[in-house]
Amino acid sequence: MDVLISGAGIAGPALAHWLARFGFSPTVVERAPSLRPGGQAVDFRGEAHLSVLQRMGVLDAVRAARTSPRDMVFRDPDGRERARLPASFTGGEVEIRRGDLSRLLHEASASDAEYVFGDWITSLHDDGAGVDVTFARGPSRRFDFVIGADGMRSGVRRLVFPDYRPRFQGYYFAIWDADGDDRDLTCSLGAVTAPGWLMYRSSVPPELMPFEVIAPGVYFDSISQVRMPTVSSGRVTLIGDAGYGSTLGGMGTGLAVVSAYVLAGEMAAGEGAFARYEALIGPYARGCQGNPGPFLAPATRLGMWVRDRMFGLLPKMPMVARMDLRAATAIKLPDYAPVR
Repeated sequence: MDVLISGAGIAGPALAHWLARFGFSPTVVERAPSLRPGGQAVDFRGEAHLSVLQRMGVLDAVRAARTSPRDMVFRDPDGRERARLPASFTGGEVEIRRGDLSRLLHEASASDAEYVFGDWITSLHDDGAGVDVTFARGPSRRFDFVIGADGMRSGVRRLVFPDYRPRFQGYYFAIWDADGDDRDLTCSLGAVTAPGWLMYRSSVPPELMPFEVIAPGVYFDSISQVRMPTVSSGRVTLIGDAGYGSTLGGMGTGLAVVSAYVLAGEMAAGEGAFARYEALIGPYARGCQGNPGPFLAPATRLGMWVRDRMFGLLPKMPMVARMDLRAATAIKLPDYAPVR
């Protein structure tokens, strides 16, 4: 069966890898002209995340490209240290830059999947037996299934669920390439800044432009959540941030690779795959979702004081520091049998 995947970030290449292992013919279409380099550090934590990477055969490569987590230090504008978030809390068990991970997953799937860069889906017509797809640049094609792995601003989601909008969580953030790996953040009411990173509070949810319009190499977005009654319609479904996004603080990278394994395995199992996929991944994904804005950039001086005291207690309270690990492991992975 031919499967079209929209998006070549993390979820898309991971899904392409598994679909090929299960005997499908995946095609990945990506709007950007090439893989997106750089980006912030992302991490994996817990048995579910690491088990999927091991089953994919990429865990050793991920570990070889890992970064070195450092404490996150919060400072006043005058440079005085206010609080310190331990590296053991921020870095997970394996931390890697997003661009490096995307490259590794692409390399793991490129020989078995067709990649089309610089194009995107403009319309979908699901007639029950297949999906006719038109593209902005390439010729129209027909696929057995279409998967939206195209992030929080998913184009596939807009086509299939045109009335749905992600829930704005009251904060915006920007990430861009910067020299070094400085984890010192300057904090003020409702905002934190660091080299290559910015988060600030706002009550206004503007309509955002594509990131290329803002500035080359800059990723800018709202902190939002995607919570939908269903992420599937007919022969189309959503994966990763497109279906269960939380922008920041939701362990979205680990969720993407776990979801890719489960979706491909359920598709290989046959009829009713999307319903089984949602039943397995939905509760797990919602348990991972969170909003780090009030946690990192409180809007009041009392909130900043509470944050600073809480961070100071984390080294003395390892169970609290590892609360997010419970969400990361709150799924029992099915055993699927790849055909190769």
